[in-house]
Amino acid sequence: MDAAVIEVLQQAGSQDPNVLKPAEQTLKQWETQRGFYTALYNVFSNHSLAVNIRWMAVLYFKNGVDRYWRKNAPNAIEEDEKEFLRQRLISNFEEPVNQLAVQLAVLIAKIARYDCPREWDVLIPTLLEVIRGQNSLTQHRALLTMHHVVKALASKRLGADVRLFHELTASVITFILNIWNTYTESFLILASNGADATQIQEPLEKALLLLRILRKLIVHGFSKPSQSQDAMLFLEVVFERARTCLEWRKTLASRGIQMEVCDKFIIHLTKVLIEVLETHPLCYVELIPTSLEFSVFYCFTEAGQALGFERFLIQCLNLVKSILISVWYKPAKVIEETKNPLTLRAYQLIQEFFTPETLTEICSRLVTHYFLLTPADLELWDTDPENFAVDDGSEPCKYSLRACTQFVFLAIFHQFKDVCASVLVDLMQTHHQPVDPNDLHAILLKDAVYNAVGLAAFDLYDEVNFDQWFSTTLKDELKVKSNNYRIIRRRVCWLIGRWTSVKLSTKLRPELYKLMVEALSPEEDLGVRLAASDALKLAIDDFQFNTEEFSPYLEPAFSLLFTLLKEVNECDTKMHVLFVLSFMIERVGSGIKPYVGALNSYLPALWQQSEDHNMLRCAIVTTLVHLEKALGSESVILQPLVVGVVALSCDVNQEGHVYLLEDGLELWLALLENAPAPTPEIMDLFRNMPPLLESTTENLRLCLYILQAYVLLSPQEFLCQRGTVIIETLRSLLGDLRSEGIVIAMRLFETCLRASPEQGAELIKPLLIKIFENIFVQVISELARNIEGGETSEEAVLGQIVHVWVNRMPLVTQPERRKLLALALCSLLGANSPPSVLQHFSRIVSNIVETLNDITKYDDMGSPTDSLMISDQPSPSQYEDADYETQHEQRRKKLAFSDPVHNLSLNDTLQTQFLTLRRLIGDEQFDQLIFTLSPGVSEELKDLSLKLKDIAP
Repeated sequence: MDAAVIEVLQQAGSQDPNVLKPAEQTLKQWETQRGFYTALYNVFSNHSLAVNIRWMAVLYFKNGVDRYWRKNAPNAIEEDEKEFLRQRLISNFEEPVNQLAVQLAVLIAKIARYDCPREWDVLIPTLLEVIRGQNSLTQHRALLTMHHVVKALASKRLGADVRLFHELTASVITFILNIWNTYTESFLILASNGADATQIQEPLEKALLLLRILRKLIVHGFSKPSQSQDAMLFLEVVFERARTCLEWRKTLASRGIQMEVCDKFIIHLTKVLIEVLETHPLCYVELIPTSLEFSVFYCFTEAGQALGFERFLIQCLNLVKSILISVWYKPAKVIEETKNPLTLRAYQLIQEFFTPETLTEICSRLVTHYFLLTPADLELWDTDPENFAVDDGSEPCKYSLRACTQFVFLAIFHQFKDVCASVLVDLMQTHHQPVDPNDLHAILLKDAVYNAVGLAAFDLYDEVNFDQWFSTTLKDELKVKSNNYRIIRRRVCWLIGRWTSVKLSTKLRPELYKLMVEALSPEEDLGVRLAASDALKLAIDDFQFNTEEFSPYLEPAFSLLFTLLKEVNECDTKMHVLFVLSFMIERVGSGIKPYVGALNSYLPALWQQSEDHNMLRCAIVTTLVHLEKALGSESVILQPLVVGVVALSCDVNQEGHVYLLEDGLELWLALLENAPAPTPEIMDLFRNMPPLLESTTENLRLCLYILQAYVLLSPQEFLCQRGTVIIETLRSLLGDLRSEGIVIAMRLFETCLRASPEQGAELIKPLLIKIFENIFVQVISELARNIEGGETSEEAVLGQIVHVWVNRMPLVTQPERRKLLALALCSLLGANSPPSVLQHFSRIVSNIVETLNDITKYDDMGSPTDSLMISDQPSPSQYEDADYETQHEQRRKKLAFSDPVHNLSLNDTLQTQFLTLRRLIGDEQFDQLIFTLSPGVSEELKDLSLKLKDIAP
């Protein structure tokens, strides 16, 4: 089989689809055949074959492990073949190609995750034996494999697996630690003896692999690393090793030797510290002072910075950040859990380290050194302003030096506000005066200080008179049009946005809008315009935002933002500006109507251009939702675009629906709610709904609201053409829904009944047995068949229903629901009711009277009236009142007038039914029923103008 496998693997690497596809199909057929993985092993272990063929063999083997190695997997690999492969995989560690060696190590680790140690107890001992050997290549490959195996085993989280990993750690930690020290010392000795890069590389690579193994063992191999002498000894040594390696890194660089592996080794030392701190914070407490001293030396002193490099500085700053934000070291935690001595100790150590002098130096250096824009930043601004604007502050602090320094600045500021605020206020006073536009360094310093003041806005509330600053310095600086001063203009816009919701008087809002509109001018620098758009968004997002106050600036702001939207090219930037426009539309509502024509013309083209950018399409859909709501019935101008967008966004067969579905459903609902009348295109959208209902319940609420909107939009047509499909689909879902979903479904069924009583009742009849609605005349016999006694027990069933009904009805609190139930009880009194119903006469009347008490009001003349009655049908013009926000709401209001709850008097209905019942059962029996009423109910009937003397003979 080996020769055939080699040939097909070679074909599978072809660029010719006619050769590639048949080869892939063949391999797909073979992957479940006995002996295939043995053949793959024979291929990739044959060093005489081409590397690309061996590479393909390893990849197919790895995929097979994922799919077929588990014992209970379909078409699982036979146990005897697995045993053979386990033996062979660790029989040779002489793979000459490094990339293949990595893949083999990963492959062995995947198997180890399933089988080690139970079915593969020789794996770890074999690796350790090879690591102890003297062959350099096999030792490196065994270390590489050990690293991936330990990584895989450390990732298992079941209790038994965790205990096994703890046992493994205890058995190997001393050996791994000793050999790591050996190779680290070897690197340092070679470096000090002037060895070349090749000689230094080998021990350092092995030391790095061992360090990676130690990291997993220390972090995941102990429940409390502080209880292990080896673990704590290693953590204490990490700092000294990092210092020494940094010094030798600089020495090697001076000799022209740049070693990436050296940088990786130093970075990994800090990763060990951060991961132990975050996983075992209370075990790390005594290392806090050393960690802070170490990090502050390299990040905030001239001597330390001369030795560091950017990725290392980021790690040091993240170490400081992790200490400052740890919930186990927070002052609040100390107050809540003062019984924990380690928490108290950690808090004490942090307070002792951060003296006023240290804090002053750190804060000053963060602002005046790390916050400065670099030449690379300015070059990016010049060449690619959109990416400069997007990158600024958006990168995660784990990888970005600027983001990391800002996070550390805020963490220190929050915890040591008094000292840091004083430092920042001093910096503000030093740099608040306008500077020479030609003095770039002074401009960069001012920009950095303003950045810090914006970041700490909430903590500086009592320290800064922002109204005065805004009205003088900041306002004036926006007028300085020098090219260099664009840095300050951009930062001022950003700063104003940050402070708007913190401390800016309402009376200054118009001036803010005016300044931001000016900063949005097409003549202004693009970076400044993007910052102004953000500031404007923050200003209108404030709870003090007043639409009328903003109205004079609405047209220019909207127009300039739209111009900016068309001008920018990057999808991220377009999405950003579109979000500001969308938010403005949402806040000003119908006031946007006069200005949306151009945007409406542009969005179809933008939708087409964004075909490969789902996040931009999400922003477009959101904008359309806000436009639909703002325009109301006038949104018919959007219908061609909206229908197409909904059709794509809500089609489960379209790849993009994964990103667009939720927003698309919102848009669909807005379209229906604002449509004045049904159109064929709107009705045809419904084809997307059944698959949505069947595929997921995540968006069921929106789907049901959409169905309700369709029912109200075109009751007869919709229920006639689509009703059966909907009812059947929901019938299958009801058993899987939570109570909230069931309630929404019930409301939909009720809407069907109210909108088209006969058609709706016929449609939901199959559901009545399942959901037990109140219309049960047609299904009573079906219920009876399920009770012992067959057809003869129909009366008993009806009696049981009434019994539950009258006893549970007091639990219904909504007046409309109670009245509807009371009217239904009245109808029972008027029918030729069997004894099983009349035996509940007293409770029936009691419930009706209680409902009457709830809904009856008295007019000025003292006459009782039904408060739920709507006496006059309003004219169409009355529906244009502001209370009716959408066409959908108008349709709901119209439907309410046809509801019996609003057009039938419960008082009159009960009196009529009493008269009817007396005629049906005779005076004597009726008197007996009246006699069963309690005195209180009889008295209340009289008070409600139901005169028993007019009913009784």
